[in-house]
Amino acid sequence: MNGALDRLGDLVHRSRLTGHAAIVTDTTVVCHYGERARLALEEAGYTTSLHVVDAGEQSKSLATVETLASELVKAGVDRSGFIVALGGGVVGDLAGFTASIHYRGIPFVQVPTTIMAQVDSSVGGKTAVNIPAGKNLVGSFHQPRLVVVDPLTLTTLPARVIREGMAEMVKHAAIRDAAMLYDIRALAEETELGFTLSTIERLPDLIARNIAIKARVVEEDEKETKDVRAFLNFGHTLGHGIEAAVPYGELLHGEVVSLGMRAALFLSEKYAGLSAHASEDVLSTLKALELPLVLPEGIDPATALEKTLTDKKFQAGMIRFVLLGALGQPTISDDITIDDLKEALALLQRPA
Repeated sequence: MNGALDRLGDLVHRSRLTGHAAIVTDTTVVCHYGERARLALEEAGYTTSLHVVDAGEQSKSLATVETLASELVKAGVDRSGFIVALGGGVVGDLAGFTASIHYRGIPFVQVPTTIMAQVDSSVGGKTAVNIPAGKNLVGSFHQPRLVVVDPLTLTTLPARVIREGMAEMVKHAAIRDAAMLYDIRALAEETELGFTLSTIERLPDLIARNIAIKARVVEEDEKETKDVRAFLNFGHTLGHGIEAAVPYGELLHGEVVSLGMRAALFLSEKYAGLSAHASEDVLSTLKALELPLVLPEGIDPATALEKTLTDKKFQAGMIRFVLLGALGQPTISDDITIDDLKEALALLQRPA
C-alpha cells in the first residue's frame, strides 16, 4: 500500500517478530529510506542497527555474506533477532541468504524498493548469491516472515530501472494473465521520465496482481519440484547467459530477461505451437517499454551460450526450457538443443 514504509514498525510487530532489527540496505537506498525505516521500527519499540553494502550485483557474493554476518554478530543480532531487507533484488537476495544461515537461520522481512523486487524477487523465498561460475548458484529457500510493499518508493527510481522491472510484469502476463499485457502497455509511456505520484496512485492494484501470480505459483511448487515454479523462468534461461557474458551494469536484469523472452517466444513458435499473433502481443509490450530485443554490439553470442550451459537450469546435459503453447499456457521442454540456442542467439542479432 502507498505509505507502508512509515508503518513498517507496526506491520512487523503484527507479524510477532521480536528482538533486534538489523536493517540491511545499500549505498543508494540508504540515502532515501534508511532513516525512515529505522525510525519506523524504533517507534514501535525495536532496537535497530543499519548495515550498508555497496549498491550493485557485485555485493551478491560470499565475501559480502561473511562481512555482513560478522557485522550482525558485533551488533548483537542473535537467533532472537531478525533482518529487514530494504532495497532491490540484490539486497533482498543477499539479506535473505544471510538470514537463512545466520545462527542456522533467523527470520527476515522484505521491504522491496524497486518494481523488480516488489513484483518478483521479494516473493517466494528464493535467496542466493553469485559465484564466478554463474549467477545465483549458491542459495537457499528461506521464506520472509513479511513482505512490505510501498509503491511510493518507486518515485525515486530512474526510468531505465522502472522499465527493466516491468519486464517481470510482462513475464507474469505471458505465463498467467495475458490481459495484463494491455494494462502494462497503458503505463508504458509514463515510464519515460519515471513514475510520478499520479501514476503511483494507479500502481498498487497492478503490483498486487503480479504478487498474486507469483504467490500462487510458489504455493503450488515452493521448492521447484513439480515443474510449476520453473514456469517463472520464462525468458531467464538465455537471459542469465547473456547477463553473465557482459560486464556488470552494461545490461540490467530485466533487460536480459526481455532478450530472453524474445528468444523463448521464437522457440515457442517453433516447437510449442505458439501463434505469431500471441508472440507479437508480448513483443509489442516489450517494445512499448523500450526494453531491448536485439543484442547490443560487442556481446559475443558464443560466450552467452557458454554461460547459459553453466546455469543451474542446465541439468543432466539438457536445457530445461520454458516455452509457451499459448499465452497463459507455459510448458517445460527438454528438447531444446544447443543448435536451437545458437539459432535463438542469431535471431537476437537481427531487428525485432
